[in-house]
Formats: sequence, C-alpha cells, structure tokens
Amino acid sequence: MELTSAATNSLVLAGFILLLILIIIYLIAHLIKSEKKKKIIELKYNELELKVNNLQLESLESKLNPHLFKNVLNTIQSHAYQTYFALDKLANVLDYILYESRRKFVTPKEEIEFAFSLIEINKIKLSPLFELKVKSKIDETSPLYNQELLAPLISVDLIENAFKHADLHSSEAFIAITFGFSENTFSLTVSNKISGKSTLNKTHSGIGVQTLEQRLRIIYKDNFKLERFSEGEVYHAQLKINLLEYKAKMLAAGR
Repeated sequence: MELTSAATNSLVLAGFILLLILIIIYLIAHLIKSEKKKKIIELKYNELELKVNNLQLESLESKLNPHLFKNVLNTIQSHAYQTYFALDKLANVLDYILYESRRKFVTPKEEIEFAFSLIEINKIKLSPLFELKVKSKIDETSPLYNQELLAPLISVDLIENAFKHADLHSSEAFIAITFGFSENTFSLTVSNKISGKSTLNKTHSGIGVQTLEQRLRIIYKDNFKLERFSEGEVYHAQLKINLLEYKAKMLAAGR
C-alpha cells in the first residue's frame, strides 16, 4: 500500500513538473511571438513616422523655395545697374534652388558656397558705407565636410532675416555673418544692428522664420541648437548642428 502511494505521489509530482514545463514553454513561445509582433509594430510605426516627416518637409520646402526665389528676383529688379554681376551669382543660387535643394541632403561645403552667393546678391542693396563682415572658420579636413548630411537651404532664414531687419543705408548699421565647421559641427552665427525703421508687413512674409525650426526638429531632433536673442540694439541668431551625433543615430536606426 505504501509503495502504491509513493508511486502515485511520484506520478503526481512528475505530472506537475511536466505541466509546469509545458506552461513555461508556452509562456516563452508567447513572449517570443509578442516580441516579434512588437518589432513589426515598431517597424511600421517608424516607416509611418518617416513618411509623415517627409510629407511635412515637402510641404515646408515647397513654401520656402518660391519665397526665396521671389526675394532674389526682387533684389535683382531693384538694382538693375549691377545686373551682370548679380546674374552671375543668381545663376549659382538658382541652380542650387532648382536642383540641389531637391535632394534630401547636401554637403556642408555645398550649403556654405550657396550661402556666400546669396550674400553677394544681397550686397548690392547695401550703402557703400554699410559694414558687412563675413567670416568662415572651416575645417575642410573633417571627413563630414564633404558628406551629404546637411539639409539644403538651412542657412537661408538667418541670412535673409538679417538683411531684412537691418537699416541697409545707415553707416552706423552692420551685419556680421560667421560660418563654422569644426569637430563635425556646422555652425552659423548672424548678428545685425536692428533698424529703427519699421519693417513693412508683406503677404507671405516670415515663411522662413516659421519653417526653419520645424525643419530642424523634424530632421535633426535634439542634435541641433538654435538661439535668437537681442543685446541692446543688436540681434543675434546662432545655429549649431552636430552632424556626427546625427549620423551615428541615423546609422543606429538603419536609415
């Protein structure tokens, strides 16, 4: 009787252990299946987020490019006596707007060269006594300087804004623009003395101001820093984009 009872207990224990093993196997299988579903959902979410971001960028850029084109043409029209020189620079700017800006990214070198052409066009609006300082602190040996990591036309807003809000015919006014590329970080600093004259409100004015931060947030997330502030009569705008950190995150995300 004791042997029968012991055998029964052993069978019950063996059955319990077997049941426990089956439950564990089921839970592990269910967990693996859930993880696969989670990865599929995350992948679909990332694809959807990318599509939404691309649509937003296309919408923003479709507003930005015609606005910039119109500003450039207005400048040329109002200063016909310097047409030949301006048209030479305009050709570079239009090539960039029509072709390069359609690419998702350009190199820092291409964007800076475009910005210099844009500045040259705006220079024809200046009084001979107006002080314009343009500097570049660029490390051309950086491997990222010639890699396509910079959003095209990202420098337009800060430059155009300075020429828009400075008194271009005052000998006391100034604009200072500094381009930088070092330690794999693109930087642009623009300062100008604020004009005492009120800026005329035009239809569709300020589109660049509205879209710049939106583009930066969509593309670079937390890998950029944009500051705008005034010190007395001087307005400052500073942009920094950490392209190395951005590239590392893009590679980690498999994009």
